[in-house]
Amino acid sequence: MTMTSLDNRYPDEAPEGGYAYCEPTPAPAPAMRLVNHDLAADLGLDSQWLRGTGAAALWTGTQLPPGTRPVALAYAGHQFGQPVAQLGDGRALIIGQLTDRDGRLRDLQLKGSGPTPFSRAGDGRAALGPVLREYIVSEAMHALGIPTSRALTVATTGETIHRQFGPEPGAVLTRVAASHLRFGTFEYFAHRGDTAALQTLTDNAINWHYPDLRSLPPAERPAALLQRVVEQTATLISEWLRVGFIHGVMNTDNMTISGETLDYGPCAFMDGFRPDRVFSSIDARGRYAWNQQPRIGHWNLTRLAECLIPLLDDDEDAAVKRAETILETYPAQFEARYNRVLAAKLGLLDREDEVTTASPEDGELGERFLGLMARHEADFTNSWRALAEGPPDSPAQIDHMSQWLGDTDELRHWMADYANRLERAGVSESRRRLHMDHANPAIIPRNYRIETAIEAARQGDMDPAERLMVALRSPYQLPEASPWLRSPPSADEVVPATFCGT
Repeated sequence: MTMTSLDNRYPDEAPEGGYAYCEPTPAPAPAMRLVNHDLAADLGLDSQWLRGTGAAALWTGTQLPPGTRPVALAYAGHQFGQPVAQLGDGRALIIGQLTDRDGRLRDLQLKGSGPTPFSRAGDGRAALGPVLREYIVSEAMHALGIPTSRALTVATTGETIHRQFGPEPGAVLTRVAASHLRFGTFEYFAHRGDTAALQTLTDNAINWHYPDLRSLPPAERPAALLQRVVEQTATLISEWLRVGFIHGVMNTDNMTISGETLDYGPCAFMDGFRPDRVFSSIDARGRYAWNQQPRIGHWNLTRLAECLIPLLDDDEDAAVKRAETILETYPAQFEARYNRVLAAKLGLLDREDEVTTASPEDGELGERFLGLMARHEADFTNSWRALAEGPPDSPAQIDHMSQWLGDTDELRHWMADYANRLERAGVSESRRRLHMDHANPAIIPRNYRIETAIEAARQGDMDPAERLMVALRSPYQLPEASPWLRSPPSADEVVPATFCGT
């Protein structure tokens, strides 16, 4: 497409008061730094919109196509458990939508394009480091097969931005998402008692993400939407746990109705495994630790359900009961999905097999392996890959795993139980290995590798970031050409904390 204009569904379809028109702040010296050509092709973008000064002007918001109607969205949220009635896009503008090759409408959002009416005294700009972190991690998540927003471009603005680590180049990220409807979007109108707006949001969510629900009677749709979001959230969080991902800031304003991962601020992938691992510099009490994410998902869903009470039934008591009945399905939904995740990681079933149900026994077997890992803070990614390297009843493989998890009777008993379970399930060694290699990534965007790429980019060298991105496109393949990508950090390379940025 030539992209001579961009339609924007939010002014046409979103409830009044849920957005504000806002023009981006022109960048003094825009320049392109990274382009996601695969995503651009998926969106049907011509190469002319991705190269040269015209592209940089577009993707920094300096010169948008004629007729574009950029909007900043309003939303509320619970931040670390505390309600905030007024938040919103303080440094981001949705400039419109494009239809991808599968016929799905995708939001284009510029992050770092200048202040908006929701900036709350902020400068509306973003620094290159956090922008590059989101680009790398969101694209890695996509390659891992996890629902996520994506990154199309990184462009610098020619400005110097001052943040907690001192001055660095200003930058704008183009984020692509199914939509930017958040749990907090519903909270914004619930705080205002605007039932009509909540109904409009419900209609938007169904039309944009779950059109099959339109076949239901209108009165049944809000409950069906809540049930679907419960299912999507349970699936998403089980997938985060599969790869050792910690979101870091699971506030309700960072949870999407579509079930995509959104907002990569203080996120991280674990190196050494500890269930209560936290990386976010602002999560002092571990609210969003790796092992707390399933519980917080349920808590956040409860806040969404509270917003939908006026739509679930005219009788408030009946509406509350209906919401509770739906929310009560979450623990079982999550457990079933997480058992399947662990079974796939153990090679007992294929990760993409949506029919086979994993048994609780498989989940317990996987949890025991995690317990062995935790005792030694063994590398999360490499331990699972090591488990696939030989038959679990082989003395050589038992010796190999003892190097990771300790030479103990507990490990030997677990390996024997694992081998017995595979035999009873009729899973051959070749099938086990295939399933495990499909469920357990060989490489992840490790914090210290991201920081190395960011530091080089701050000095004007984008090559480390581009090399990392090439490798992360195939995360389940062993990087024969670049074995260094599998290496955990040395003691002086560990990144102990991550920070909010974009």
